[in-house]
Amino acid sequence: MIKIGQQTIHLDDLSDDLKTKEQKDILTKMVKSNEIFQYQSVSQLKFELLFRTNTLKAARDLNNSKVQFTTFAYAFANRKYWNRLSNGGFLLKPNVRPTDAILDILKNGSLYAFDCSTGIAIVIYLATLYTIGSRRFDQLFNGLYLMDWQFDNNLKLTQKYGEEFIPGDIVHFNNPDVNPNESHWRAENVIFMADDQYYGHGVGIKKANTIITFLNKKRIPNPRISAYLMNLITRPVLLI
Repeated sequence: MIKIGQQTIHLDDLSDDLKTKEQKDILTKMVKSNEIFQYQSVSQLKFELLFRTNTLKAARDLNNSKVQFTTFAYAFANRKYWNRLSNGGFLLKPNVRPTDAILDILKNGSLYAFDCSTGIAIVIYLATLYTIGSRRFDQLFNGLYLMDWQFDNNLKLTQKYGEEFIPGDIVHFNNPDVNPNESHWRAENVIFMADDQYYGHGVGIKKANTIITFLNKKRIPNPRISAYLMNLITRPVLLI
């Protein structure tokens, strides 16, 4: 359900404002959801629709780049734009435009390797750039730092439990019986793309069962618990 102020919004109310089929599909899921999506204005709703579609675009773009998967210990980035810190994080170099640095990950993907949570952060920053443009992005994120779930103060994450995923949501696979020798596969953080399609760095865009089958191969001998898709939903909120 969507509400703007106290008014419940129906799909037909916004049909003229939807630019793409993808936006219509997202809006349809939101309208049919038992969750209440509350907005102060139509513009605020349209901004979220744009951000969500740009999140899907960013996920596809990162998936099509040549970035590699690795753990924090072996992470690396293009040294022209980033300082690689001892914890495996990437810190924007002084006098480098954030837009140039984040887009370089797509342009020169072979010069980058990172884990799945950093991959999700990159998707969200790309989606932000696509949504607000390079000038505003450079103003907001001039100290850009890519590491795990650490986001800039202008971006915060909210979490809730539920099973009604909306395209653009961040969701999570858990693998409790992971082999300690491959502990980086204890979880896979993914973007929900569409019906039973998920993007995760290291696994690509796959169905849930395919990701679960992959994670199950990373378990201890004689495991007791299958990997599974959690009902935890993480959503970014732009504070601009």
